[in-house]
Amino acid sequence: MRPASYRRLVAGAVSALVIAVCGPLTSSSATQQQSSPQAPTVATAAPVAAKGKHSVVTWGASADRQSEGPADRSYRLIVRTSVGGSNMRIRLSNAFGENPVTFTTAYAGLQKQGAELVSGSNRKLSFGGAASVTVPAGETVLSDPLPGKLAAQSNLVISLYVTGAKGPTTGHGMAMQTNYATAGNHAAEEGAASWTDPMGSWYWLDAVNVETSTSIGSLVALGDSITDGWQSSTDLNRRWPDYLSRRLQEANTPVKGVANEGISGNKVLADGAGQSALNRLQRDVLSQPGVRTVFLFEGVNDIKAHSGVTAQDMIEGYRKIIEQAHAAGKCVVGSTIAPFKGWSEWDAAAESVRLEINEFVRNSGELDAVTDFDQILRSPYDHERISPFFDNGDHLHPNDVGMGAMADAVDIGSLTSC
Repeated sequence: MRPASYRRLVAGAVSALVIAVCGPLTSSSATQQQSSPQAPTVATAAPVAAKGKHSVVTWGASADRQSEGPADRSYRLIVRTSVGGSNMRIRLSNAFGENPVTFTTAYAGLQKQGAELVSGSNRKLSFGGAASVTVPAGETVLSDPLPGKLAAQSNLVISLYVTGAKGPTTGHGMAMQTNYATAGNHAAEEGAASWTDPMGSWYWLDAVNVETSTSIGSLVALGDSITDGWQSSTDLNRRWPDYLSRRLQEANTPVKGVANEGISGNKVLADGAGQSALNRLQRDVLSQPGVRTVFLFEGVNDIKAHSGVTAQDMIEGYRKIIEQAHAAGKCVVGSTIAPFKGWSEWDAAAESVRLEINEFVRNSGELDAVTDFDQILRSPYDHERISPFFDNGDHLHPNDVGMGAMADAVDIGSLTSC
């Protein structure tokens, strides 16, 4: 990666959100086309962070419109933390709902295995001092801080009992993580017996925050299915942002948190599989607390759709994202678009657009730093194809080895290059 000449315009303001997770959560890691809805409006005022502390996002997943959900159901959602800290808070989203939804009960614990929790780790969350909260359509809510520490690289389990859900729900369709659901209220239970319905999505939960030193910040990865982790191993946290998160914990860097805001099929310019990167930038990225760096790796879906999008169209889209992120005081690291010859939508015209965009990313100087995923993933014998060593078989998505190679290619020092 190389630093660029463009620097942040503003020293980013730190969000006043405070966050936390309980005493039992101190163990190291448990076993393993619409305008953008705006972020948090329901939560009560956040408490003032302790001196020298602030809130940072430790986990995130982009909210999107999901199908209608049952009105009386419990959800057990398993997420992997990145940066550790205290006073955890969760963010629940009804951004894409058309009716209010009530979270009657919410708990946070640590995973032992499957739907089973570490004994004694499950603790009740509150919202403005109350056990339940009703979130209007289009809005989100933050829980109160949960006193205690939450370790980095923990398998955190959020259990929700949801009532009154009508119409479309809000969630993240492709979790690459086995979660669980069941009828009735079982959120307080630590055992697995009641959790009879495994599922591959996250519902309602779109962020987890912790309180840590003001010297520590997070990175948000804005991307599509490659960032979302498609074809990486389910339940093993082998998406490239996961590998990067593990590297950051061991590195001498102030960037410790990672939030994965990838959506499978997502585009930079057009809504479709989720809102476009431009339309969801504020909610999914800039509204998260403690973000220092935005990692932009997206564009292949715009290109291969053959919708008439040109390289210049894409470059202008990138520039808008860079401009908005810089105005919010964030560093912006960008990546070249990886090769995809062999995928059914590839042709010479799409390849020409990809190469022109990659030239901009590498040489424009408008990004604060660049990671060249194209160079890392491509075959040395055919630069239009992903290397067979990294190819999961569809000629577009990397396998676990490729995901690891992507994370290893990131120059950690460049994440604070502005």
